[in-house]
Amino acid sequence: MTAKVLVVDDEPDLEDLIRQKFRRQIKDGSIAFGFARDGVEALAFLAENRDFDMVVSDINMPRMDGLTLLAKMQDEATRFSTVIVSAYGDMANIRTAMNRGAFDFLTKPIDFADFETTLRKTIAHVADLKDARARQAAAERAHASLSRYFSPNLALSLAADANALAPGGERREIATMFTDIADFTPLVESLDPEELASLLSGYLEGMTEIVFAHEGTVAKIIGDAIHVLFGAPAEQPDAAKRAIACALALDAYAEAYRREWNARGAALGATRIGVHAGPAIVGNFGGGRLFDYTAYGDTINAAARLEAVNKQLGTRICVSAVAAERAPGFIGRPVGDLRLRGRTEPMRAYEPLAAEDAGSPAAKAYAGAFAKLEARDPAAVAAFAALVGLSPADPLAQYHLKRLLNGAIGTEIVTQ
Repeated sequence: MTAKVLVVDDEPDLEDLIRQKFRRQIKDGSIAFGFARDGVEALAFLAENRDFDMVVSDINMPRMDGLTLLAKMQDEATRFSTVIVSAYGDMANIRTAMNRGAFDFLTKPIDFADFETTLRKTIAHVADLKDARARQAAAERAHASLSRYFSPNLALSLAADANALAPGGERREIATMFTDIADFTPLVESLDPEELASLLSGYLEGMTEIVFAHEGTVAKIIGDAIHVLFGAPAEQPDAAKRAIACALALDAYAEAYRREWNARGAALGATRIGVHAGPAIVGNFGGGRLFDYTAYGDTINAAARLEAVNKQLGTRICVSAVAAERAPGFIGRPVGDLRLRGRTEPMRAYEPLAAEDAGSPAAKAYAGAFAKLEARDPAAVAAFAALVGLSPADPLAQYHLKRLLNGAIGTEIVTQ
């Protein structure tokens, strides 16, 4: 790589002396020189030649002196470094030059051994600056990309670590969540493209902002569906608690958004959410060219099926017992023991409740009715019938009453 140096001096013999002194470096291409007679000529030269690394400038010159040149070049200080040249006794001007951004100084008459040492030192400094700027630019590009998936704080941390998201995976304990909008495909067919774009962009923007506020990772967005991870790529001991809190916040936002669009004539459906916790293999599985931070394993599959089972149950959020147990202070009502497709053992699931709903008469009535259901008590039918009378808009109570009236016994539910 050739280091390029502009020498600004009105001494007529200096150019020949420099070319003679550095003839070997000029010949092998390690250094190249440009020359200007004053500050005006130097500015014109630099405007046409953007690739110079260093400026060596005398102070006393006609038309524009070196100090004025320095002042005019201050905005370019990140592009090259400047060495100022002046008489040994002119320390006041040298101090002014250093205050205006000069990297170093030389005294006249020029000692070429000192000049060569100063060149090497300044060129190394410029190389370090370029390397730092390149790393910063790469980090900024990485941060811009990572900000699509991770919360801002986490994106900054990951962007600063070049190896944090290298291709490959690792097994770790996580919490994970899937969201999906009910009956979205028919809605797509009923909207014009501009209206659909407005609806979907507003929905996804609001949902992802909530995920980021809870420091979750958006692993994938496919259409209206969102896959979220907690506890990856950064450790989060409270991953399950974060996931459940995030699910409740997402549900509140999605319901408000749905009502807004329903009022505008768009049949936007409810958002269904499934939350589970457990081991998974997580990492960047996109290969060398494609960034695809995601997770694989039974934990992921179970969370996706918990999201889907909301349709059968009439609920909007379904949380596994594993996730609930890992979230201290969890408040919710049991849904039942779900026999999910692909799993041999039933999974206890819950519908989370906001703290203000936990002590309501309906919540207490549901707890009593479910206890009878769990005990296989025939009185469960009457208990759920009374609950439906108390809360006719409770789809889960209606679901259990229908099951019981159709001859079901106990809490095990075979999912569709």
